[in-house]
Amino acid sequence: MPDYLDALDRVIKSTVSPNARDVDASGCFPKAGIEALGEAGILGLVSKSEVGGGGAGLEGAVVVVRKLAERCGSTAMVVMMHYAGTAVIEAHGPENVRRQIATDKHLTTLAFSETGSRSHFWTTLSTAVADGDNVRLDANKSWVTSAADADSYVWSSLPVTAEGPQTLWLVPSHAAGLSRPATFDGLGLRGNGSVPVTAENVVVPRSAMLGADGSGLDIGLTVALPWFLVMSAAFCVGLMEAVTEETGRHLTTTRLEHLDQTLIEQPIARADFAKMRILTDTAGLLVSDAVTATTTGREDAMLRLFEAKAMGAESALTVTDLAMKVCGGAAFRKELGIERPFRDARAARVMAPTTDALLDFIGRATGGLPLLEN
Repeated sequence: MPDYLDALDRVIKSTVSPNARDVDASGCFPKAGIEALGEAGILGLVSKSEVGGGGAGLEGAVVVVRKLAERCGSTAMVVMMHYAGTAVIEAHGPENVRRQIATDKHLTTLAFSETGSRSHFWTTLSTAVADGDNVRLDANKSWVTSAADADSYVWSSLPVTAEGPQTLWLVPSHAAGLSRPATFDGLGLRGNGSVPVTAENVVVPRSAMLGADGSGLDIGLTVALPWFLVMSAAFCVGLMEAVTEETGRHLTTTRLEHLDQTLIEQPIARADFAKMRILTDTAGLLVSDAVTATTTGREDAMLRLFEAKAMGAESALTVTDLAMKVCGGAAFRKELGIERPFRDARAARVMAPTTDALLDFIGRATGGLPLLEN
């Protein structure tokens, strides 16, 4: 068992799980949980050991996100986006920020999706204009997780001068010219702090560029996207595990007194519960294979990543829906612990790349077509 699991379990039991219901009810950022995860070394877990991190890489990220999602979807989403941003910063960011992240002193996130292109994150409208040794950024980002609480954004824009679709930047979240014109009051993931972010003449040094000018889409597709896809799938598996566990407990302890039977003894309920278990296990196996394919450099790695998120998102919808059906009226009560994952699971399908986009990517990949149209 990896060393970090004990620390993670302690934080989940002491802070994340007890606060999950209040985070959901109030829509507040899970600050106590994130701080506790930092104190336990979990925020710096995936950073390389050479800068003081845990060196757990993608495998560790997937485990953490899945286990957090079992207890608090909002906290899991915050950590997921932090890890995705960390992967880019580890590959192309400055050493001082890498060390801050590795030692749990810096929370980052992705700022890719834009108001004008919505979930087509690969199409960038944000601009970057040279201004001496600096660059001025202007943008209308549509969703930035942890926007008010992160220390930095991994930010996409059009290139300054180079050919190419995108350039990436490390933008301090407190930079002058940044504003967050709305609050988040969502159906699910209510504490993840995803809000629009507007940039008006935000000045950053050229040294804030992550990678080469014009290389942002390539970095996004080869670094950020693989981490995001498989962690999203792991997030879904965590939700499914939670509702399957709770459903099993309900079915085995609730009785039909007039029949002198538990609910698990009813054939229809039992069959639906079996479907939940099969879908959860299948999605989990696909996540494991996607991690293996990615970390070993298998040729089918990107296909597996697309499949893992698509399978996870759609299975989470089915499994949480079945849980509501099987548990009946009891599932509508918050204390059973099913309706919150049911709401949280609705986000997976529409988070870019959406399931529809992934199905198109999968069809293109298996049909010999280019992934994106020129």
